[in-house]
Amino acid sequence: MMNKIIILNGPNLNLLGEREKEKYGNITLKDIEDNCGKYAKKNNINVSLFQSNIEGELVDEIQKARKNFNGLIINAGGYTHTSVAIHDALKVLEIPIIELHITNIYNREDFRHKSLISKLASGIICGFGTDGYIMALNAMNKYLK
Repeated sequence: MMNKIIILNGPNLNLLGEREKEKYGNITLKDIEDNCGKYAKKNNINVSLFQSNIEGELVDEIQKARKNFNGLIINAGGYTHTSVAIHDALKVLEIPIIELHITNIYNREDFRHKSLISKLASGIICGFGTDGYIMALNAMNKYLK
C-alpha cells in the first residue's frame, strides 16, 4: 500500500530563496516541492504539499488530514511558537506527525526555543536546511511501515 503523506508549510515559507538567505539559502519552496515529488515517486509515496500564511487555512488542512493521510509533516514557521489553534488541531490527529524546521530553532532567538508542536510530534527534524524535507519524508515512510 502506498503511504499518503501531507507536508504543511506555514507563514513566510513561500519566500524561501528570497528571505534571509544566510539562514535559509537560495532554494525556493517550489524547488522543495519538486524535490519532494521526485523523492516520493522513487519511493512509492503519495505526497501532497500545502503552504499558507493564514493560520486558519493550516488548521483546515490539518483537520482534513485526519481522514485523508497516513502521516503529516509540518513546518509551521512562526506559528510553531505561538499557535494554540494549530496545536489543538494536531492534538486530534491519530496519525504520526513530524515537526520540521530548516534551521536549528535552538540556535536562534530565545522565543524560538519553545514549540507548541513538539510534544505532539513523533519526531523532530531541525537544522539540516532544506534537506530536512527529504529526511522527514524518509523518516515518515519508514515510521509508517
